[in-house]
Amino acid sequence: MKRSTAHSTSAVSRRDFLKTSASGAALGTLAMNVGAHAAGNDVIKIGVVGCGGRGAGAVVNALSVDRGAKLVAMCDLFLDRIHAKRKAIKDAKPDQVDVPDDRCFTDFDGFRKVIDCCDVVLIANAAKFHPLHAKTAIEAGKHVFVEKPHAIDPAGVKVIIQACELAKQKKLSVVSGLQSRFDPGYQETMKRIHDGVIGDVVTIEENFLRAPYGVIRRAPGLTELQFQCSTQYHFNWLSGDDVPQSLIHNVDRSLWAMREQTPVKCHGLAGRSAMFGEIYGNVFDHHSVIYEFANGVKLYAFCRTTAGCYNEVSSLIYGTKGRANLLSCVIEGQTKWKYEGPKANPYDLEIKALLDSVRSGKPINSGYHMANSTLATVMGQLSCYTGLEVTWDQAVKSDFYYAPKPEDCRWDMEPPVKLGPNGQYPVCIPGKTKLL
Repeated sequence: MKRSTAHSTSAVSRRDFLKTSASGAALGTLAMNVGAHAAGNDVIKIGVVGCGGRGAGAVVNALSVDRGAKLVAMCDLFLDRIHAKRKAIKDAKPDQVDVPDDRCFTDFDGFRKVIDCCDVVLIANAAKFHPLHAKTAIEAGKHVFVEKPHAIDPAGVKVIIQACELAKQKKLSVVSGLQSRFDPGYQETMKRIHDGVIGDVVTIEENFLRAPYGVIRRAPGLTELQFQCSTQYHFNWLSGDDVPQSLIHNVDRSLWAMREQTPVKCHGLAGRSAMFGEIYGNVFDHHSVIYEFANGVKLYAFCRTTAGCYNEVSSLIYGTKGRANLLSCVIEGQTKWKYEGPKANPYDLEIKALLDSVRSGKPINSGYHMANSTLATVMGQLSCYTGLEVTWDQAVKSDFYYAPKPEDCRWDMEPPVKLGPNGQYPVCIPGKTKLL
């Protein structure tokens, strides 16, 4: 493959970002006024690409926080999903849905038709396609919300970086689905971490331990490729597996705590111990990744998708003077503190920030963290798959992608992975699999 030039996001501090986004408003005002838009009552035409739970959720967030927003176009690989979500959203927001059948688009190029119809594109389909779809929307002059992960491989991260840089040039907004950055309790807790309340950060523990997610049995009549696309979380060529797919929220919070430093290297331990059978595709069911930063701080990150086990979702940041439990918004140690301020749904707040920026004409751009957090999870996943240590520089320079390229996907192609005679899809084997 041709090696392209590595890109890097512009360094933007948290304080600078907050000054230019809705999340920088006074927290009390922000929490209490969800539903008001910044200025005017003109319609903002919304299009959604991906009609699963998160796509529909993002639409409802948009219609809830801005009464002038209207859903006008929808796209998914499966028409029945579009129809089901259209009905559900219209039942909830009857005056803000105008999606006739001729603005319901399927196939792998349907996203282009959505882009043509709207002002703001909400992208929440299989993560493989997020970079291509975001860049295409921005090239067309549209504002974009991109659900996490923003890419699943190093090649895709390069495209999302290009997309964010192009958005800056075109004065368009790009908002990331890493909604932790918009949570007022997390913001206040992180401000205290950055102000030194827990001292110098010495180690971080991140957990995302839960039962299998989104398990879908093979529906009658589906081709092999249709089945894989219908259960995309369980195929790495579509989702990137669980480190980018799920642990990215945790890793993003860790990089935030580290003032946007990126790890210099990582090593991972992972595999499949309990998820067997075609419904689980070719992904692993447990991952452990240890990241090391230039100052010696280590991040211990764990995710698991196994039923009947201990579950925990947490972000624990340890310092020389205490510990922060970020998700509980609690600090312990020399200083004891708990967030008691206003609470609001960060999924609403991230979309509100986007739509407010559109109305105010003051674009915001999540590129300062979304690409780096994504690449950190990608390098962790690649380490887990290969069993090798992976450095940040290796990940930045790599052109690796999960074949086929997003722009080459079509319904008549051969499935990238096929069911074996034992009823299992082949999986990566650490120590033998070569990717970088």
